[in-house]
Amino acid sequence: MFHLITGGSGSGKSAYAEQCILDFQGNNRVYIATMYPFDEESHKRIQRHREMRKEKKFSTIECYTGLRSLELPNDADVLLECMSNLTANEMYQEQGAGEDTPEQILDGIENLRKKVRNLVVVTNEVFSDGITYDPDTMRYLSYLGEINQQMGRMADRVTEVVYGIPVPIKMPNKNGM
Repeated sequence: MFHLITGGSGSGKSAYAEQCILDFQGNNRVYIATMYPFDEESHKRIQRHREMRKEKKFSTIECYTGLRSLELPNDADVLLECMSNLTANEMYQEQGAGEDTPEQILDGIENLRKKVRNLVVVTNEVFSDGITYDPDTMRYLSYLGEINQQMGRMADRVTEVVYGIPVPIKMPNKNGM
């Protein structure tokens, strides 16, 4: 099962995504952390998320770039958080994919989707403000939008979390798909 979860900042999507992984009741929970700790605020956010996961028995893999080369066990229930960070890392970090960001990330998602038991990916809804940004930020938004759209098509389930309430966008049919 591939479940894509989106929502605005502070919407509750992280807690919901973690609960989705717990609901699979597997014994091999893997958290793919994509936030590169570049300042004090990011260190605080990472610590807050670690505290949220402390008792949930996740093993954490830090993956800032190169998702498609990540190898995980077939029985894993995987939470990747978050696509917005991974996209920025691939675009701007020296070892990142640069202009090949969407293709590299989508290859990585497809690789994980085929290999692991369950995949939950968290992304951000950053497209509703109606503001025109500088060209580099617009390219980032374009890449993230392309990645989110492709993941939405690939996913078995898509949920938007609004004010802590999961709102189904795409659900599996009666056959489970």
